[in-house]
Amino acid sequence: MGVAELTQNAVDVLPAGELERKLAQGRPLRVKLGIDVTAPDVTLGNGIPLQRMAAFQREGHTGVLIVGDYTTRIGDPSGRSALRPVLSDEEIDANAQRFVEQASTIIDPERTEVRFNGEWLAKLDFAEVLRLTRIATVARLLERDDFSKRFAAGTPISVSELLYPLMQAYDSVAVEADVELGGTDQLYNLLMGREVMQAYGLEPQLALTVEYLVAWDGLGMSASRGNYIGLKEAPEEQFGKAMRIPDSLLDQWYRLVMEQPPPDGDPLEAKLELARYIVARSHGEEAAGRAEEHFTRVVRERQAPDDVPEVPMPDGDPVHLPALLAESLVIGSTSEARRLISQGGVRVNGEVVSEVDVPRADLTGALVQAGKRRFARLTAT
Repeated sequence: MGVAELTQNAVDVLPAGELERKLAQGRPLRVKLGIDVTAPDVTLGNGIPLQRMAAFQREGHTGVLIVGDYTTRIGDPSGRSALRPVLSDEEIDANAQRFVEQASTIIDPERTEVRFNGEWLAKLDFAEVLRLTRIATVARLLERDDFSKRFAAGTPISVSELLYPLMQAYDSVAVEADVELGGTDQLYNLLMGREVMQAYGLEPQLALTVEYLVAWDGLGMSASRGNYIGLKEAPEEQFGKAMRIPDSLLDQWYRLVMEQPPPDGDPLEAKLELARYIVARSHGEEAAGRAEEHFTRVVRERQAPDDVPEVPMPDGDPVHLPALLAESLVIGSTSEARRLISQGGVRVNGEVVSEVDVPRADLTGALVQAGKRRFARLTAT
């Protein structure tokens, strides 16, 4: 595997010629990727830089996965127009554990060094923090596009957010990274890592960025937006979501996810092949086959799945349908369930329901469908 394969789908590889020079040293490179664990799911979009890490691992290099347990307490401001909410320690720890498990879907655990940046950031005393802040000026930090826009608009920027690029850069010092991977919005942070490594007397890292995967809604895939496919999401959900992408995005999804050009011919067949690949990579070929059968039966043929879960009827008469949907069919909230009902997306025994309060007798034993893929059989309590 040559440089072209290692940098497949890369947008930036900086500085030019640096990767070739590092590879010529004839030693395993330390390839770093850090992600703040702000959400419990690793998305298919997160998987794009993970695929680059896996490519380096196949050539004998070491993947260094930085779990940003400490920096998550600040939140990466990249691409943000406002402050991120702060998660609790319990949420951060739970998300971190899930992140490592899900990332192993793509990267080789045997060639991966997992580090938590709280190991070193929590130990920095104030004198060391001041040393770090002297490496960059406020003017330099405000060169970032997101900071400059917020500053011009008068939107608050916390000092902790200004420190974030320096903290991420210090991660590279702590693990002595040779290469750092990230999305295109991370380029500033990756280059800051080079400056900080030089200031600490280390050989600067190479910055390698990849483009963002665009979801079916035309926006970058993001767990916070909800427009994502999780690497360990249920097979039926993965398959159904993959089939939602518009034909115009097939080229990007094939190029970034499957790392090959899309086939000629029917776009529907191309989507089916893509959906099979996504499920098989996460859950195996058998699960991919079952997910396709489920999609064909439920979505294309509009039939109920074979294994409909039974849900006990709630107390009361009439039954408040939004609450039932939110609790039993895992709709996000009662307001989301109301919206789905108003859009004609809820059926009882095949008939569209428009009322939010339904007589108990009409629901007992009924098959309830919310959207295209969620079903439940209501049983008497």
